[in-house]
Amino acid sequence: DCLKSISCLCYLSNSSMFFFFTGINKGSKGRRLQCLIWLHFIPVCILPEVHYHNSLRSKRGWMWNQFFLLEEYTGNDNQYVGKLHSNMDRGDGNVKYILIGDGVGSLFLIDENSGDIHATKRLDREERAIYTLHAKVVDKRTNETLEADTEFNIKIHDINDNEPKFSKDLYFASVPEMSDVGTSVIQVTATDADDQTYGNSAKLVYSILQGQPYFSVDSDNGTIRTALPNMDRETKENYQVVIQAKDMAGQMGGLSGTTTVSITLSDENDSPPRFANHTFRLSTLESAEVGAAIGRIKANDADVGRNAEMQYSIVDRDGQDMFTIISDQNTQEGVIRVKKQLDYERQRTYSFKVEVTNTYLDPRFMYSPNPPFKDDAMVRVTIEDVDEPPVFSRNPYIIEVHEDTAAGSFVGVVSARDPDADNNPVKYSIDRHTDLERLFNIDSVNGTITTLKGLDREMSKWHNISVVATEISNPRQTTRVPVFIRVLDVNDNAPEFAMYYETFVCENVQPGQLIQTISAVDTDDPLVGHKFVFSISSSNPNFTIVDNEDNTARILTRRAGFSRREMNTYLLPVVISDNDYPIQSSTSTLTVNVCACDSRGNMQSCNTEALLSAGLSTGALVAILLCVIILLMIVVLFAALRRQQRKKEPLIISKEDVRDNVVSYNDEGGGEEDTQAFDIGTLRNPEVMDANKLRRDIIPEMLFPFQRTSPIKDNADVREFIHGRLHENDSDPTAPPYDSLATYAYEGSGSLAESLSSLESGCMEGDQEYDYLSNWGPPFKKLADMYIGKDTARET
Repeated sequence: DCLKSISCLCYLSNSSMFFFFTGINKGSKGRRLQCLIWLHFIPVCILPEVHYHNSLRSKRGWMWNQFFLLEEYTGNDNQYVGKLHSNMDRGDGNVKYILIGDGVGSLFLIDENSGDIHATKRLDREERAIYTLHAKVVDKRTNETLEADTEFNIKIHDINDNEPKFSKDLYFASVPEMSDVGTSVIQVTATDADDQTYGNSAKLVYSILQGQPYFSVDSDNGTIRTALPNMDRETKENYQVVIQAKDMAGQMGGLSGTTTVSITLSDENDSPPRFANHTFRLSTLESAEVGAAIGRIKANDADVGRNAEMQYSIVDRDGQDMFTIISDQNTQEGVIRVKKQLDYERQRTYSFKVEVTNTYLDPRFMYSPNPPFKDDAMVRVTIEDVDEPPVFSRNPYIIEVHEDTAAGSFVGVVSARDPDADNNPVKYSIDRHTDLERLFNIDSVNGTITTLKGLDREMSKWHNISVVATEISNPRQTTRVPVFIRVLDVNDNAPEFAMYYETFVCENVQPGQLIQTISAVDTDDPLVGHKFVFSISSSNPNFTIVDNEDNTARILTRRAGFSRREMNTYLLPVVISDNDYPIQSSTSTLTVNVCACDSRGNMQSCNTEALLSAGLSTGALVAILLCVIILLMIVVLFAALRRQQRKKEPLIISKEDVRDNVVSYNDEGGGEEDTQAFDIGTLRNPEVMDANKLRRDIIPEMLFPFQRTSPIKDNADVREFIHGRLHENDSDPTAPPYDSLATYAYEGSGSLAESLSSLESGCMEGDQEYDYLSNWGPPFKKLADMYIGKDTARET
């Protein structure tokens, strides 16, 4: 308000600090002292209405470079900025002041006669802090420049018109619980749009309005810190802190802004797990399977998340042997499971201690004055009795029995008992699905297994059966046990050749030459392995055998000079024996063929036919071959003649080509309009047929025309009619040739199909319905396809 009433501005030297100004209040009549202003090294300004001559510049009568103007002017008139004056201005009105630059005409106006500069609008330093303008002086009459263009600035002086602002209205932060005093939480800062370099308008001071005594704030930088020790999240987790930023260094009259900080105490593992109940009672059936859960226990931990994870353990040996406990990661419960099979008859109750600790421990709190970070509880498990199925003494059973034992022989014994206190008797049976051949039987009382049939190890070495034990008092209680019966070997099979041998001996073989190496197999399985002995009759004059002592033997020739003409095949009996008890032996026959070989012993031929052909001369073979060829030619010629004599032209070339009148010739007819081939009138009225009517389109092959008789007029049987016609044609020497088809108008009265002829039909072809043809069977299939298809095409 003081500055608004000053009508004159001052200038300062660089060493001036304080000045008293006298001015004239435009709203009063007298002079009075207006105010005391504290200025900081403000650059030189024009003193209105005072002529100041700069001795440093002789050409220019003014010395200045900037004006100062307060922002946010609230007066009704234009705000006075300053005055331009030149010593060239004699006061005669011939000098004109010109202003050029930013905002001239819109923001700044100059009186061209007096040089007074005014601002027409309120200026905001935060929008623009400095304006650069150019001023010059010209002669109004000649427009001659009296003072050269000079640049100056108008600086907008800041006032405290902007309050501090935070970047967010709400901040979120967290700090670990139980933190030491002075632990930094978060730093919040505000900004002030006022001039940072001038005065205290932008000097901010932070303070806390809400949140004591838990937190404090640094007044200079806005850092929030903890102010109380041992703040416990389990007691209070969330805090709302209000921070204020005030300018003018916090003095009275300064502007301020506030923000809210939501501070959450993050969890630390400072709370141990605790059982709410230190005794837990559980019960389970003795039939509970190993691994089955029988109950859950729960400890509480005031911490959250990872710090609340717990692990349980069984401390007592009694409980560790029979039970195990695991932690449910979702519910943090301890799940107790069966470790070994329970037995009500052996032990009915179990008591053991369970201990709980945190999975992740914080060393800072392990040695605090608080109780230890673990807790324990007693668990009592009661076993309930159930009716259990029988229990076998062994599982499984492995029994050995020799093969070839007689039916009813003893195999082995199985035993089962009722584990309940009642010890009910049990009965035994064999699951016949595992003994489909019914080889075994079991005594239902004592569990003795016997054979029903003889066993052969070579057929099956193992027999796997299932024996079922059932309580007599409760048949629903059954137990199965596998019984593996191994059939032991007995030397009951003789060895034999390992394969079929195709052996040959050359006619030019020498004595002692190897012709075959043989081996043997035995289906038995002796404990010491197989050992075979090979032998042949010592009186055999042709061959001998040498045992190789490795279950193989060599067949050697005893003599030379074998001949296919004398004998082409030799049968050599070989006796093979094993070394087990009792000794088993067999005789296998080796067939030796005599073959022709080359000088190196390679077989060429073993066939007797080749031997026979070798005894005939070439001329004899050629004669035999010619005779065979001549015989074949005679047979072929005879067959061709017979076929030519019997070959006839069929009356109907195709079985499917059937019409009302079919006559087959070798020449092509003229179609339906060709009336020269037959008399159409005869077809229309068969009863007036001429007996001597001849074909007019060809020359008859017979000298005498055949006689046609009129069809029978009465309704005689078709069979008699056909026989009559057949007899007439057979006895008539002038009957038509075999390639003529006689057509009769009479079709018989016994046909369900009636007449199929379209001749003398009283209706048009388009009025006929042919669907009934498809119901007459395969003989009429072609007609049905022809007429039904034709009718369908016409409709389409």
